[in-house]
Amino acid sequence: MSRTIILIPISAGVGLTSVSLGLMHALEQKGAKIGFMKPISQPSSGEDKIDRTTSIVRTSMTIDTAEPFMLSVAESLIGQNQSDVLLEKIVEHHQQLLKNNEIVIVEGLIPTRKNAYANSINYEIAQALDAEIILVAAPSTETPSALKERIKAAVSQFGGQNNANLLGVVINKFNAPVDESGRTRPDLTEIFDSFQHSNNQISEVHKLFEKSKIKLLACIPWKPELIATRAIDLVKHLGAAIIHEGEINTRRIRSITFCARSLPNMVEHFRVGSLLVTSADRPDVIVAAALAAMSGVKIGAVLLTGGYKIDSQIKKLCEHAIESTGLPIFRVEGNTWQTALNLQSFNLEVPVDDKERIDNIKQYVSDEINASFIDSLIAKTSRLRRLSPPAFRFQLTELARAAQKRIVLPEGDEPRTIKAAVLCAERGIAECILLADPVEVQRVAEAQGVQLTKGITIIDPKTVRENYVARLVELRKAKGMTEVIAQEQLKDNVVLGTMMLEANEVDGLVSGAVHTTANTIRPPMQIIKTAPGSSIVSSIFFMLLPDQVLVYGDCAVNPDPSAEQLAEIAIQSADSAKAFGIDPKVAMISYSTGTSGSGADVEKVKEATRLAQEKRPDLIIDGPLQYDAAIMEDVARSKAPNSPVAGKATVFIFPDLNTGNTTYKAVQRSADLVSIGPMLQGMRKPVNDLSRGALVDDIVYTIALTAIQATQ
Repeated sequence: MSRTIILIPISAGVGLTSVSLGLMHALEQKGAKIGFMKPISQPSSGEDKIDRTTSIVRTSMTIDTAEPFMLSVAESLIGQNQSDVLLEKIVEHHQQLLKNNEIVIVEGLIPTRKNAYANSINYEIAQALDAEIILVAAPSTETPSALKERIKAAVSQFGGQNNANLLGVVINKFNAPVDESGRTRPDLTEIFDSFQHSNNQISEVHKLFEKSKIKLLACIPWKPELIATRAIDLVKHLGAAIIHEGEINTRRIRSITFCARSLPNMVEHFRVGSLLVTSADRPDVIVAAALAAMSGVKIGAVLLTGGYKIDSQIKKLCEHAIESTGLPIFRVEGNTWQTALNLQSFNLEVPVDDKERIDNIKQYVSDEINASFIDSLIAKTSRLRRLSPPAFRFQLTELARAAQKRIVLPEGDEPRTIKAAVLCAERGIAECILLADPVEVQRVAEAQGVQLTKGITIIDPKTVRENYVARLVELRKAKGMTEVIAQEQLKDNVVLGTMMLEANEVDGLVSGAVHTTANTIRPPMQIIKTAPGSSIVSSIFFMLLPDQVLVYGDCAVNPDPSAEQLAEIAIQSADSAKAFGIDPKVAMISYSTGTSGSGADVEKVKEATRLAQEKRPDLIIDGPLQYDAAIMEDVARSKAPNSPVAGKATVFIFPDLNTGNTTYKAVQRSADLVSIGPMLQGMRKPVNDLSRGALVDDIVYTIALTAIQATQ
């Protein structure tokens, strides 16, 4: 049974796009198949173009969307008293979405002075689509009780509190900084200091709605990080000239400092994400910014006012610091006062192309929505058979939280690793053990703008190495290990972390952001060894395609496995897929399908398939299959019509490392998709390797994988 839910804002400025994205993400994480429609496009510019939410969904999510009607077309029909014609067309678009989706999310019009008819047309759309209603509100300058009364007044326009189709209300932007007219303003130092921040408590809001017929589905606190804009967005807004590009497309602005005072009184504002606004004839500020950047502080950017150029000698003095740290610098012609006014008018809405910020908003809002409410929405809908990427990531996080494991990170002072550890602590994914000098870890954390919190343990390797010398000698004495050699080897943090794992002091190990795969795998292979029943260690990648997650193995460890080893890799990979919620249909990949080709390589795959089927008759395994026959149903019908796997494969086993590694990287880069891994299989205790180009999120999900493996 399909459902339709319409989100109706009760006023302007409620952050409707954020709530829409968060709700869809929450439903996707539960495996529901979602459609989205904004019946009438309402871009903030007032032009006839696709609205922001539809544009974002189309560019950053794999969700069916309906084509919205342009605002001018809708207003023309409404003005000609032909609202019924408009509604019929909206219903037609809606019916198309219902054919292939379990839940359709509809975003209503935002009531503004120009669109005073928004509430009435929203209710008409809700009735025409038989949609369940969620109202979206945001506090202005009122108290929680006054906000509740305003929500009650809004409810009366949509069938009243007894309307069975009214699901409840989402309050967004709670405790956001607002100006006297109630407009949301960011906390930008020295511009908005006069604006008052609400100190209302969320618990008070929940208490007010406890006995109300209107259900409070979420009260989402204001989070300043979610409006941290890229430096390039400010450049576009100000029409600034770029002096030094650096990391202008990725640096984020979290505060603004106008450098009008003497340097000693400004240095405290030289911090991560600060936009330093100064006249180019202040060489002391420019030199200080360069020094701060060289010391590891990721200043957001430097904005030069007045149209002045940097003095050539100062420019030469700071050139290396600016170039090597990626510090963006841009310039405007106006003076500081004019620049301040321009900054006040900056649009806080997320740009359609800012994928990182969009992902953060989706995750944050979805986490704040009542989980039991989300479960109730999908309880009566048919569930998606394929495990979608959002559902897979959500499952990883939930399983890791439940596992409550300790994961050692030998590269403890590496910036991405520290950020990942902080995220894991915040989300409860695992307790991370950082092996590094605590002073250095703290310095790197401060330079990265992150705070080390509860759930992170820092161990100085120098203070614990001696504890493992005797045990390492005992484990490796047959290989000629001596106390002197053991002491030397334990200077390698991967070896030290492996010894902690062997001693059951931690539950898993993740490394590779700096170390090579060989450096990460060799110590565990020597000390931890393979699991009972396993003769080989192999690897898999989880490939997060737009509509499902596939497993690729082995793409990282074994250069040229024998038929027997390939069969074991197939079985290990199928078991791993099943452990992470993927129904394993295993395709043994070759350049030939069935009996169409011959040669030593094909024969190896045929033999591996036979052995795997013989060892594990409970698994669905077939091969040899060409990649297109394994993944495409139309090709499968002609090349392998009787195969139980062809066209439906979820686990792909490649004949050698050359084929596997090349394929995974080609698919990942060409399709611009996320791959999680490599995850090692067959080890007695979980150890996982990272790519040296790993992003922070890659490390987080690898830690989650490792924590889950530790339970199996």
